[in-house]
Amino acid sequence: MRWKEKIEAFEKLGVFLEQFSSPGNKTETMMPWLEELNKQFFHPLESLIQSIHIHNPWFTEENIRFSLGVTGRSLHAEELVSWLSCYTEPIAGNRPRTVAVIMAGNIPLVGFHDMLCVLISGHNIMAKPSAKDDQLIKMMAAILCYINNDFEGRIIFEEGILKNFDAVIATGSNNTARYFEFYFGKYPNIIRKNRNSAAILDGFETKEDLRNCAEDVLRYFGLGCRSVSKLYVPCNYEFTPLKETFSVFSNLINHNQWANNYEYQKAIHLIEKIPHIDTGFMLIREDKSIASPISVLNYERVESTEAALEITMKENEKLQCIVGKPDISKNLVPLGKAQEPGLDDYADNIDTMEFLLNL
Repeated sequence: MRWKEKIEAFEKLGVFLEQFSSPGNKTETMMPWLEELNKQFFHPLESLIQSIHIHNPWFTEENIRFSLGVTGRSLHAEELVSWLSCYTEPIAGNRPRTVAVIMAGNIPLVGFHDMLCVLISGHNIMAKPSAKDDQLIKMMAAILCYINNDFEGRIIFEEGILKNFDAVIATGSNNTARYFEFYFGKYPNIIRKNRNSAAILDGFETKEDLRNCAEDVLRYFGLGCRSVSKLYVPCNYEFTPLKETFSVFSNLINHNQWANNYEYQKAIHLIEKIPHIDTGFMLIREDKSIASPISVLNYERVESTEAALEITMKENEKLQCIVGKPDISKNLVPLGKAQEPGLDDYADNIDTMEFLLNL
């Protein structure tokens, strides 16, 4: 397949997925191909969305729908064409490589972008999904193969030991990365480690800005590498407006896993007399660490936004993205957009497509 056919296939997948961004959003359409997709996959995917929390309690219906909506919008034809315009299409007939992709499972469909890159680049994917997120990614593969059966045989799911592959893309923790480097070091590889994200606030944020910041912090329970776990704030920063605005996510306390983490962290902070702000559903504490436990948000006071930018530059290898208002820096991800990455927002800032096209 040339890029044109692949773009058409992924665009159709995107149109199908966008229907699930909210309940009961099935599109009434005159497009025969979408009617056929809906006939085959609408109810199975809708059922999976509503039941997957039984398999993985962190995958709530709201977060899955959010992920499907973001993924669907990223697959618009203009987005795909713009993304691929930076690369040279591989010559037709080049021998495809088999790329083993070890996927994370921290947020819904976190491994989809790697699947997209491998298939668009003309290679075959040997996917080893996380047990926490194997159902959704397999559903995406089934839909894609139904859209264009040329993908059949190019997507393999492997549950056991990986064999007979040419390159590796592996995502895991800092600890598992050491094992990945040991086992896969002789292959061309991308090995990703832990990353977090940060936000820079200047104290003049509007309620909407703070609401967007809450989205960056608490979407997916803060489990993603693009989830903001650390705030840089002015020395005289007043947390009351932020605390009040973040309360839009107070229903997180009704989630058992989140509530257990919150109660545990609250007990630790009280016993060890660690100063903190208790919002009733999460803790906000002063801590220089970028990573924070579930239900805890770190902050650090800085003299200026310029000082915060300097700190984040030094911590570049630990940060996936930095969010803030454009008047602080045009290079910051806008508040509220941390969990809506573009196709060229590569994990660990390593260009996956360039890696694959050069195999």
